[in-house]
Amino acid sequence: MSESKENIFIFVPNLIGFARVILLIISLYYMPTHCVVACTCYITSALLDAFDGHAARYFNQSTKFGAMLDQLTDRAGTSCLMMTLGAFYPQYLFWFQLSMAIDITGHWLYLHTTTLQGKASHKFIDMSENPIMHLYYTNRTVLFFMCAGNEAFYAALYVMYFYTGPTVLGMGLYKLIALVCLPVAVVKTMITILHMGVASLNLATIDVNERSKIAAKQN
Repeated sequence: MSESKENIFIFVPNLIGFARVILLIISLYYMPTHCVVACTCYITSALLDAFDGHAARYFNQSTKFGAMLDQLTDRAGTSCLMMTLGAFYPQYLFWFQLSMAIDITGHWLYLHTTTLQGKASHKFIDMSENPIMHLYYTNRTVLFFMCAGNEAFYAALYVMYFYTGPTVLGMGLYKLIALVCLPVAVVKTMITILHMGVASLNLATIDVNERSKIAAKQN
């Protein structure tokens, strides 16, 4: 009797992930010219990010493919938004480029090193032992606030290119949102840089361990 094989591509959370990709593509197409359509699709795609996680747990359909699809969609969406902002605000292009580079390289290095750590047995640096980082990792409210504040900063910059919004405290609403969320975006970028540093040290530990094993075999 042949074994039945699951098709992980039609798992509910992965179907939600595919819907996120489609919405993101539509958002990117309209992003340079149609703010409302672009924002609607972009925000809906971002909100579905929460639902696919719940679906994965509810249906017991967590997969490595789904996790990777989720991460790549997030990184692609943020990067393409920054590319648009670089076109809208060319005087700040360098900062958008730098932020995009940190976001992509930081997440990739951290996730790749975490995967490699799972295949090794030696001691690594664990940032969750730090009280502040422990709060960041374990408190869903804090994590949501940081991620939402970071996204709100870039989203406000995007919307204020088209609309000023109602005047609040002597300035347009979207400009006010951008100013309020700027510190959150800066802190989140600093945390990503910290992730890069720790991941680099852990990756170096893996290298040293592997080189020691090779040297021991040669002797």
